[in-house]
Amino acid sequence: MMGEQSVMQEELFYGFSLERHVPADHLLRAIDRFVDLSASRQHLAPFYSPIGRPSIDPELLIRMLIVGYCFGIRSERRLCEEVHLNLAYRWFCRLGLDGDVPDHSTFSKTRHGNADLLRELFETVVRRCIAEGLVGGEGFAVDASMIVADAHRQRGIETAEDLNPKAKRAVAEYLATLDDAAFGAATPVEPKFVSPVDPAARWTASWGGPAVYAYCTNYLIDVEHAVIVDVEPSTAVRQAEVTAAKTMIERAHDEFGLWPERLIADTGYGSAEMLNWLVHERGIEPHIPVFDHSKRKDGTFSREDFAYDHASDTYRCPGGKTLRQRQKTYRVPHPLVDENGMMRYRASKLDCDACALKLRCCPKEPARKVLRSIYEGARDMARDIAKTDAYQTSRYQRKKVEMLFAHLKRILNLDRLRLRDPCGARDEFHLAATAQNLRKLAKICTTRTPIPAT
Repeated sequence: MMGEQSVMQEELFYGFSLERHVPADHLLRAIDRFVDLSASRQHLAPFYSPIGRPSIDPELLIRMLIVGYCFGIRSERRLCEEVHLNLAYRWFCRLGLDGDVPDHSTFSKTRHGNADLLRELFETVVRRCIAEGLVGGEGFAVDASMIVADAHRQRGIETAEDLNPKAKRAVAEYLATLDDAAFGAATPVEPKFVSPVDPAARWTASWGGPAVYAYCTNYLIDVEHAVIVDVEPSTAVRQAEVTAAKTMIERAHDEFGLWPERLIADTGYGSAEMLNWLVHERGIEPHIPVFDHSKRKDGTFSREDFAYDHASDTYRCPGGKTLRQRQKTYRVPHPLVDENGMMRYRASKLDCDACALKLRCCPKEPARKVLRSIYEGARDMARDIAKTDAYQTSRYQRKKVEMLFAHLKRILNLDRLRLRDPCGARDEFHLAATAQNLRKLAKICTTRTPIPAT
């Protein structure tokens, strides 16, 4: 039979519990037990005066930001509206039914100068991932992804000298980071255009896309459960990404005591200097394709056709002749290594003139020369690793970091920055990586026995 509402007048008192109205399987309920903000109050204490009107609780602002980045709410104005209306968001932010939600302008006034706090929050979550056993520490993967900056692509100036250092805070921060390898000194190549509102953003283009102003977010992940071990912003050039990778590897060891046995990356990280740094300075196996342009496409012999002998430090050509660094003695010896770290091994002109393979070796030169990097030992090690079954497994595991970038842009909606300058990019990247790790913890550890946070 058709039901009828029995209560026709308002009750005088109501009993309402937020705890009872948040579903047991809600994402925030799973995330809440991994959020430890006990150190945030101590970290921020020097920024607050002991007298005056009480401020908004900083823990409330941080919890609201976590909600926004976990659910892809990019607008802070909309975030405040959602927290005001959503019971689960109120429960997570410890607001209750009658708690006042801060105004959206509060975030604009309090975000600057607190980058260390967001870094500390990220590291706290990483330590919790390690405590839960989600970080194996045996294999790491590194990669970078371009994120569009909050700068109009059709408004720019040609040189940084035209910037007014007193016009914008972003300009002042850019000038302050010129010596930073991740932003200012990453490459000697000058960009085609410079944004007057965010000059640290690099004018660049991805494959098949239009040129835009952008930053890069760099991830160092543990391949066992794709936990983000470290994150670092950089300008959108390859040299800065390699520098960021070194910074993250060193910091992961210093902060968490993690020393991976192998590093997985794409060809952009396969330069001779990077491979040498991994092998000889860090003791890490490079599961990385070697960046090598020595293979010829005109049908003549490539460098791989010449056999190197370590004992005599010579090459042997397909015709059986020897290539040395010096074929004769000079009164003033020439340097053996050039400014690019390359050594030249030369064949004798007499041997090449009489060789039947000259047309397939050096048809346009009197004698054949072979270049060898001073870091060729590390490159040879990377080539040998590429022939193993473990390398094929690593190629498959490298997709995990690419999947994190896809999740970052499509689910968390971080395909374009809302904050400007290097500090703003650093804040957004740290919050996004924290949200991804928290979601990972909530997904994997919901059925496990909780481990108390230390």
